[in-house]
Amino acid sequence: MAVPKYEVKERKIIKISGKRQITIPQKFYQQLGLESEVECHVENGSLVIRPISYDTGEFLAQIVNELADEGYSGEELKTQFALRTKQVKQAIADLLEEADEIATGKRKAASMDDVFEEQK
Repeated sequence: MAVPKYEVKERKIIKISGKRQITIPQKFYQQLGLESEVECHVENGSLVIRPISYDTGEFLAQIVNELADEGYSGEELKTQFALRTKQVKQAIADLLEEADEIATGKRKAASMDDVFEEQK
């Protein structure tokens, strides 16, 4: 018999605020290694909240390779790497914000013509 990935060992009742907010018990927060964001979805009538995991190894290697190809090395490479990774994080945050606005009707989604329209 397969062992479930997350075995229920401890149970807590959590209150929901008037603004639909919950506080994750510190023990669970630390046990899961949570940071500033989590992923949540509904599954079989339950709300599942789990850590966001990013497999960034290959992506980060690509950034380093591009910087090396551009001639960066040593401390300059480290500085440029920090700058590029910060820019990527901001670009992803911007895309997620835009997706949320589209999903909530605050913004209209771009059409294929908008995306591939030639610059005038």
